[in-house]
Amino acid sequence: MATRLGLSLPQNRQYALGKDVPDVARTAEGIGYDSLWVYERALFPEPATQGLYGIEGMPWPDSYRGVAEPLVTLTLAAAATERIRLGSSVLVAPLHQPFQLAKSLATLDAASGGRVIAGFGTGWSLDEYAAAGIRPIAERGKVLDETIEVCRAVWGPDPVRYDGRLTKIESAVVGPKPARPIPILLAASNKRALTRLVDHADGWMPVGMGVEQIAAQWAQLQDLAAERGRKEPVQTVLRVNAAYSAKPYDGPDRRPFQGNADQIVEDLVAHAAIGLEEILVDLQDSARDAQELKDVASEVYERARAAGV
Repeated sequence: MATRLGLSLPQNRQYALGKDVPDVARTAEGIGYDSLWVYERALFPEPATQGLYGIEGMPWPDSYRGVAEPLVTLTLAAAATERIRLGSSVLVAPLHQPFQLAKSLATLDAASGGRVIAGFGTGWSLDEYAAAGIRPIAERGKVLDETIEVCRAVWGPDPVRYDGRLTKIESAVVGPKPARPIPILLAASNKRALTRLVDHADGWMPVGMGVEQIAAQWAQLQDLAAERGRKEPVQTVLRVNAAYSAKPYDGPDRRPFQGNADQIVEDLVAHAAIGLEEILVDLQDSARDAQELKDVASEVYERARAAGV
């Protein structure tokens, strides 16, 4: 079976959101993409108090200035499409109040006819945690755990009851309900995060950094699932951050998914061989505008399908 292909929606500041998000969403659905995706970057600290990913001295990319709110972006896409699935890769769950996030996702799923995929992560930005004011970053794992539990409760049958550190629901009717159980996927790489995934989530959202690394993590996750007696299969969506160029990239340090469409597809073929179910391709950063994003997305899709992805 062919690998499903997804496309990230235009959230960065070079796009006109009200026009470009519905346009790109409709075009992606027409091309044949299986899913549309958003990511979360709440703010751009200036000056930065920490480096990118918390790595000292690493600058934040300019593309992180003015990233559109993810659920609003998905709502624009949902209204413009009919069948394509709508996912987050990822929502930084601990930046959100758990009950409100659960209700927003349920409403979007009900409105879209059961198309939402909830991809959660814990994030790393001290400034974003300070601005959100939910809990300190040191508690991000506990907040994510509660968010997953609250989502399951709110999306389940009424009356809803939940007694947590952040969320207290004595007994209530909470609607609308999702059109179907919303899958929860987690970005996880270390043992603790992978264990959370195996025990409490539906799937895994790795980032494409090279075939060997992803294959090794996938094997580790499968072994852990067997060790902990998981019966349900682990859904998988691989995120690839592609840097597109019209010309071949022949530099000495070409990373995966960097170069022209042929080079990007070559990397897609190699990663698809790992056996993951779906690959989402983020092309928005290197595209100058929505038209170029649509053109490149079409070329990558056609070449990928011709190559057997």
